[in-house]
Amino acid sequence: MEFGIFILMQQRGYHQSSADVLLAATEQTIAADQAGIDAAWYAEHHFSNYGLCGSPLMMVAHMASQTKRIRLGSAICVLPMYHPLRLLTEVGFCDTVTNGRLNFGVGSGYQKFEFDRFGVDIADAPAMFHELLDIMKLGLTQKGFSYEGKHFQLPLTSISMRCVQQPMPPIWVAASHAETQARTIREGYNLFVTALLNGTDRLQQMRDNLSAIAVKEGKRIEDTTLGLLRCAYVSDSKAEVMSYLENARYQRRISEALKFRRAQSDDGFLVKEEESPNDLTLDQMHDNLPVGSVDRVVERMVQEIRILKPKHVAIQTQLGDFDHKTMMKQIELWGTRIIPAIRKELGVDAPVATLAAE
Repeated sequence: MEFGIFILMQQRGYHQSSADVLLAATEQTIAADQAGIDAAWYAEHHFSNYGLCGSPLMMVAHMASQTKRIRLGSAICVLPMYHPLRLLTEVGFCDTVTNGRLNFGVGSGYQKFEFDRFGVDIADAPAMFHELLDIMKLGLTQKGFSYEGKHFQLPLTSISMRCVQQPMPPIWVAASHAETQARTIREGYNLFVTALLNGTDRLQQMRDNLSAIAVKEGKRIEDTTLGLLRCAYVSDSKAEVMSYLENARYQRRISEALKFRRAQSDDGFLVKEEESPNDLTLDQMHDNLPVGSVDRVVERMVQEIRILKPKHVAIQTQLGDFDHKTMMKQIELWGTRIIPAIRKELGVDAPVATLAAE
């Protein structure tokens, strides 16, 4: 049972500079490494304050020499925005400089605002994603390969920078569409899912849906490594918890604004926060999520893990403009107290150490 932190690198306003956001992400990763947390994940977004990390793999490379044991991952690389051969080279580089600590997360993307600026038709993204996933596996596992598809045609090519992890780094697919989830389960990739701000009922529904998809593919969902992205926060301070939840709601509002083409801004960068028809109240979010006292969060996380049965849970840390110093203390608390308590309740051990040299 692994635990990670998920870093979106949001800039809620100009009271945060881009340098401030990067420094916070860097310090949170180092804190997670020191606290014994298993992984740090970096999102990819472009051209707005929703997320400032334009290249998760550059962030992985940045953190490689500043950490010792924590695994570093892309969550996710938006495949249709990349040329596959350059991406394969960068994956090999990152796995090498981390000494085999790379988690390679991929997805098809959803923000038309971003696709338009890369000159990619978002309608083509699903088909491009499936071709690119084919290419990633070929390039990572074969010394020389070629590819002939609708969107990509590659002559015989060899990738010079090879991965330390063999046959390749773990590939994590972030997917909410049944077709992509089916392929992920069928081909043995790891699957990242999220219940957003919903509660245990949604987690049970997700488990049932994934089990049904696996059966159709002639597989057992128990054989697929599931990762859960989750908002969670531990504190006896109601003000702290509510601040975290308010930032989580802000994050969701901006995400929906970009996804459903409602995004507006005064300057082309800062996306306006507007109420969403899907909004939950902060009290509803409190009821749905593992937030509050140590005992409540441990009990709730154990319940959620038993329902969905993920092998990895990534906790969202850098949301909106939540106080960075407070979050640093939160990361230490999760590593030293919360995660060990959850593992004890579940009767599971910490994972084996990574390949990184001590």
